[in-house]
Amino acid sequence: MGLLSDPHCRRALARLIVRFNTHLCVLSYVLGLGWFLALAFPPLAPRTYMSENAMGSTMVEERFGLGERALGLARDFGAHKRRAGGMPAVWLQRTMWSLGLEVHQQPFALTLPFPDESRERYLVRGTNVYGILRAPRAASTEALVLSAGCAPGPHNNQAVGLLLALAAYFRGQIYWAKDIIFLVNEHDLLGMEAWLEAYHDVNITAVRSSGPLGRAGAIQAAISLELSSDVVTSFDVAVEGLNGQLPNLDLLNLFNAFCQKNGLLCTIQGKLPRSDWDSLPAFARGLQTLLLMVLAQASGRPRGDHGLFLRYRIEALTLRGINSFRQHKYDMSAVGKMLEGMFRKLNNLLERLHQSYFLYLLPSLARFVSIGLYMPAFGFLVLVLLLRALDLWMKLNRMDPGSTEQLSASNHGPGTAEAPRLLALVPPVLVCHAAGLALYYLPVLGQSVATQHFPVSEAEAVVLTLIAIYVAGMALPHSTHRVLGGPGSAAAARGWMVLKLLALLYLAAQLTALALLNFSLGFLLAVTMVPAAAAASPTGPRALLALALVLATPAVTLLLGIFLERELMEAPAAPGEGWQRFLGALGQGLLLHHLHGAFLCPLLALGTYPCWLLLWNVLFWD
Repeated sequence: MGLLSDPHCRRALARLIVRFNTHLCVLSYVLGLGWFLALAFPPLAPRTYMSENAMGSTMVEERFGLGERALGLARDFGAHKRRAGGMPAVWLQRTMWSLGLEVHQQPFALTLPFPDESRERYLVRGTNVYGILRAPRAASTEALVLSAGCAPGPHNNQAVGLLLALAAYFRGQIYWAKDIIFLVNEHDLLGMEAWLEAYHDVNITAVRSSGPLGRAGAIQAAISLELSSDVVTSFDVAVEGLNGQLPNLDLLNLFNAFCQKNGLLCTIQGKLPRSDWDSLPAFARGLQTLLLMVLAQASGRPRGDHGLFLRYRIEALTLRGINSFRQHKYDMSAVGKMLEGMFRKLNNLLERLHQSYFLYLLPSLARFVSIGLYMPAFGFLVLVLLLRALDLWMKLNRMDPGSTEQLSASNHGPGTAEAPRLLALVPPVLVCHAAGLALYYLPVLGQSVATQHFPVSEAEAVVLTLIAIYVAGMALPHSTHRVLGGPGSAAAARGWMVLKLLALLYLAAQLTALALLNFSLGFLLAVTMVPAAAAASPTGPRALLALALVLATPAVTLLLGIFLERELMEAPAAPGEGWQRFLGALGQGLLLHHLHGAFLCPLLALGTYPCWLLLWNVLFWD
């Protein structure tokens, strides 16, 4: 503190920061990117371990042997589903009653804010059917959930068949200390949202449900199952939930442990880890998996039905069976034994999972990166914004004696000195945020007007209106400051520095708060926006800086992220396909916000986009 309290040392530090500001910013940005890329190295990604004592051993004897019965039930379910044209609710209830479960059904309905063209639905009606296996050794105070979705066509029939076979097997065991809920939900996330809201007696969305709802205990953990083949070659686990939430790492470790015990191949992001973990190809594979997880988490979209459980503090995973060209295949009995072992271990829990990590990144299933290791990468990126803001602050406070552009009145008479008028910053700030409000509200509210005047559908009208407002907002704030400052005035000429200082601090605060909620989204926005924000200035090469700002806009970040994801998945997308995926992502993002409360849409429209417009206004200040 003595360094900052001494005036001479403070002046020397100020000169140093101003003189080498650009070099320090470049160094900090490179360090941030380098730190993140190094996270896939084994020293920064230690092996996973079980923290919960109740789940520390896999020494249970799995005896599930109803694989053929599971396949028979899957065929019966598929036949009745085709006959009913959807969820065979009557057959499911009758089957669950015959297995000795306490059966309930839940009809629900929901009107979407605009049609979902990817699934061809607008007014959604469905039914959830579930059975409760009451614990013979407890008072129904805690519960576990095994769910499978009723998907259109032949998809996921085997998951429902295995769920029913496990219910029959679990019914004959006497060691259960928790209720087990066997849930078959319709319309994927919509049905799961309806069931969770009714079960917890809340009304977060506009879904309407009816019918008596039977309840078990407080749900401790949930497993969502996706199987569409009689045999599997591997299991891919999905961990990303709504708004980038992640389950407790111990639940993932439990899945990995029982897969290894039963000889099942397990992957994450569709990638198998390499055995030679200390080689360069293994590092490349780990970095590829890490980047895929960052992209998936940044989207805020649940990668399975489990993603909605995390909102209610319920640890959950989605297990997705894969049937590929690999030689080793596993039948329903092997899969059932793995699930039996997991549920028997979860049955031993004395409290909610809490001892392991909730904030982590995964270069593989066997290794993890904790928050203490990946946050410095983000810190170096945000430091660039703070260094530029500090540089501007010192210049505005006459602390740069070596600068050729003095901001003091020393070169002018005392009567000509003009301080930057803060009032001149009000118009651009208000207009930028008004553009953000229009971007958030008008696409959905104005869809009927757009369809009346243009030959487009409701979904197309929403997306095209969104793009039109986004692009038009770039032209709105220009020259608004001149209304108060006067063209060519010294105050207006220096006002861009104050506006940029405000925009840099605003962006740094946004990104920091966002990184604590969803690190991946905050990091990706920082990687793209920080360089352009630091370089924005009306005195430099305007065309080059404008191009950099356009490439740093959140919409371009989304488009580039789509192409990067396809490359990492080894399925490159052509420009036309990438553009169609981009348009679909815009529509799905709006639906995800209105249906499930995802915060990505309001965050970008009401926070990041206005902040980017402030920087755009700085660039065209003159």
